[in-house]
Amino acid sequence: MSLATVYTRASQGMLAPLVTVEVFLSGGLPKFSIVGLPEAAVKESRDRVQSALLSNRFRFPRGRVTVNLAPADLPKEGGGRFDLSIALGILLASKQMPSVSLEQYEFLGELSLSGSLKGIHGCLPGVRESRNACRICVVPKDNSHEASLVTDAKTLAAGHLSEVVSHFVGETKLPAVSSSQSVEKPDYPDLSEVQGQATAKRALEIAAAGGHSLLMIGSPGTGKTMLASRLPGLLPELSNEEAIEVACVLSLTKNPLHQSNWKQRPFRAPHHPASAVALVGGGSYPKPGEVSLSHRGVLFLDELPEFKRHVLEVLREPMESGSITISRANQQLDFPARFQLVAAMNPCPCGYAGDPAQDCHCSQDQVDRYTHKISGPLLDRIDIHLNVPKPPVHLFRQEIAKESQTQVVAKRVVAARDKQHKRQQCLNAHLCHEHTVALDMSEKAERLLEKAMEKLLLSPRGHDRVLRLARTIADLTDDDAITETHLAEAIQLRCLDRRT
Repeated sequence: MSLATVYTRASQGMLAPLVTVEVFLSGGLPKFSIVGLPEAAVKESRDRVQSALLSNRFRFPRGRVTVNLAPADLPKEGGGRFDLSIALGILLASKQMPSVSLEQYEFLGELSLSGSLKGIHGCLPGVRESRNACRICVVPKDNSHEASLVTDAKTLAAGHLSEVVSHFVGETKLPAVSSSQSVEKPDYPDLSEVQGQATAKRALEIAAAGGHSLLMIGSPGTGKTMLASRLPGLLPELSNEEAIEVACVLSLTKNPLHQSNWKQRPFRAPHHPASAVALVGGGSYPKPGEVSLSHRGVLFLDELPEFKRHVLEVLREPMESGSITISRANQQLDFPARFQLVAAMNPCPCGYAGDPAQDCHCSQDQVDRYTHKISGPLLDRIDIHLNVPKPPVHLFRQEIAKESQTQVVAKRVVAARDKQHKRQQCLNAHLCHEHTVALDMSEKAERLLEKAMEKLLLSPRGHDRVLRLARTIADLTDDDAITETHLAEAIQLRCLDRRT
């Protein structure tokens, strides 16, 4: 009888909890069992591990082989991510490897029948947790680029089971995953390509500076989508930890990580037939949805009223909290969802209400039914409501400016965000009610706000959003207190509050 212990990591959303693989060999009739709440795909490791060992001329124990994946109450899913650690445990327990200490190592990887290592999904969270535990992580070569994103982690890459064994026998050394990488600068479309629309560009700058959500209302072809796609370029560059967060979410899906993805703000634009599960995540084994895939970036919903109402309602919680919780019978997972919502819609079903160049054929009832597809509570959570008119024809023929407007505006955005973080350690859009009502205001601004509350019938949430917008406008002009001018512009940026 003999016992061996090897460490690995499970996949549980953004988390990668430690799993201790205990392999116990005993006499008796041949039997290979895996205990510790494994799912069906994990149980199939028995056949993969046995074939991989025999293919590489290792001896498979003839007696009872019991593999325990501890802790027993943690569901073990993720296909073959435990294969490598189980195989090494069997080799250690059967004395086919020297009695080396693997206390400082963690192993991730799926084995083929020939013993070669295959890449796994969700490798990046495991590497990050290994770094936090001060252990060396051994990953498949297919995951080496992904693992290299955690620059301060100690990671080794292996392409075959025999290479891992040779490393611990002392014959050859596994190559360390290089963290030195030439990061490509994200290539965002430039704001100068949008002709005219000075008011919309100003609103986009304010949204970027304070992290505010934005709804654009206008006829088809007025540039709403163009404006939305330029918002990521106005946002500051992701820090290393923020970029790893974004990459961890992407690692849980089948979307590949490329050098061009690194440190690039996500821009997600799901089509309106998307379901609630596609938007917020879910499934029998919960996976991140669009709100999480746009974490630290922009979620763009075009044709907002065309989305099903119950689908849009699920946005309310993550917009407030910056995360989404998915509950299932056997587990509850949290995914990050600190996204910036940008939405676009037509003013009516045909799209031409209020257009001076084209007649609208919709009745008032049709217009009301169309606009009422978006609930009041959701609209109340959107900071900026902006009318985007069709620009004059002469602007279409103007030459696009050669200098980058995005770079100029981005510098002002960075400066405004720095002020907010120094003052309150968060963006203005994320201020709580207590901090919002305590913002410095001039007496004229206070009187104007009182009048706006009475005339526009602003809800308490709408009151706070106007104040946060005004505070962002003041940050862009480097003013310590909110003035009447700042507040007036903030009120103008909420056109739906002014509808009677």
